[in-house]
Amino acid sequence: MSRAGNTDENGYAEENGYAEDTPDGRPERTLAALPPTHGRGFARTWWGQAWLKALEDTALDNGQLKRGRKHAREGAVGAVCVRPGRITAVVRDRDRTPYRSDVLLQELDDGEWDRLLEVVAERSGHIAALLDRDMPPQLVEDAAAVGVDLLPGIGDLEPECACEAWDHCPHTAALCYQVARLLDEDPYLLLLMRGRGERELLDELQVRSVAHAARHAAPAGDDASAAAPGGVPAPAGIAAQAAFTEPGPAALPAPPPAVAAPGRPPALAGGTDPAPGLDVAALEFLAADAAVRARRLLAEALAPGHATSPVPAVLTEWQDTVRLTAAGPPAEVAARLAAGCGRDRMDLARAVRAWEHGGAAALTVLEEEWTPDAEALARARAQLAAAWEEGERAPRLRAAGNRWTAVGTDAQVRYGRDGRWWPYRKDRGRWWPAGPPAQDPEAALAMLAAD
Repeated sequence: MSRAGNTDENGYAEENGYAEDTPDGRPERTLAALPPTHGRGFARTWWGQAWLKALEDTALDNGQLKRGRKHAREGAVGAVCVRPGRITAVVRDRDRTPYRSDVLLQELDDGEWDRLLEVVAERSGHIAALLDRDMPPQLVEDAAAVGVDLLPGIGDLEPECACEAWDHCPHTAALCYQVARLLDEDPYLLLLMRGRGERELLDELQVRSVAHAARHAAPAGDDASAAAPGGVPAPAGIAAQAAFTEPGPAALPAPPPAVAAPGRPPALAGGTDPAPGLDVAALEFLAADAAVRARRLLAEALAPGHATSPVPAVLTEWQDTVRLTAAGPPAEVAARLAAGCGRDRMDLARAVRAWEHGGAAALTVLEEEWTPDAEALARARAQLAAAWEEGERAPRLRAAGNRWTAVGTDAQVRYGRDGRWWPYRKDRGRWWPAGPPAQDPEAALAMLAAD
């Protein structure tokens, strides 16, 4: 039962605190019902938008999502109970019939939590942010690099509803949309769904942070196993001469083990002045970035299906400049990147914003204006026509190439070559990326309607 507080007509506590004495002793939070949005969209923050993107990218029936979004806008979702592996609420239908709706999300196992916490402990920025009750978006990529998916993927959001629909119904979809609004206020809810409460997580993180600092302060040993990640000795390998003289194919060594955290680059600043022209801060930043990318590439190589995955395109110099700037380099390095990229600071800032919402694909949408062919244009127009239900007032849109601007507003959606819609907002005379892509234009515009 949660801390003392009034209960609503659905029997849920209005207090937004942790339940201290759940039957199984696990953490739980009950959050009060949110009011109708009165035309506001969903998900103002990166985490709320990322949750919606994961929902919309994996849904089988966009029609059910639209009806659920409308339910959530109208305030049909009661108080939401969040606990490991499950979110629950009573959702009222248009005729006010209440339905208990649950959405199940796979909890992380102990090994996944161990890898995730090691990633956090390795990066002081993550530790500081989490202890300050903030969750940096970069945590998703760092977690994925060690095989931990924080955001839901295909099949992860399993619906259960009293209306007995076999897939997501308007009630479970409404619950998911409501959770996006809750994640705006507290992204820690996602970690609770994945299995750990805030206090438990922060307590363990503090312990690991201290142990991590002590481990790196200790002098390195001379034995070979100490140089290998996790203390695992490097595989023996095969001499090149022996490999080429074998009559048949040589036996390949076992794949290397996954690396829980990137290697710590050497500290280059010492007691002597650096050589003329050597930027020590930039070199240290690049070494740290190379370690992070190497760990991520290894994790991708060890993932199932990697052999049949398409080879990603090589980044251009401009794309890599944007990527490096988005990684948060020291101020003097960021200044060098800005000065050497050949773009003004606002162009670079817009590019970094795009990169944070979707990497190279988002940067392409920012910079490329194209005219869809007849087939793509017909598909886009059909999506626009179906985006608003009968009786809903659709905005008047002015089209130019792949860009549709809501007349009289500072809102725009851009149609990507992959069929996704990207929200943009006008500020200081330029269009700025405003969120991750959505599968339909109404959802993209809803992001822009948020305060």
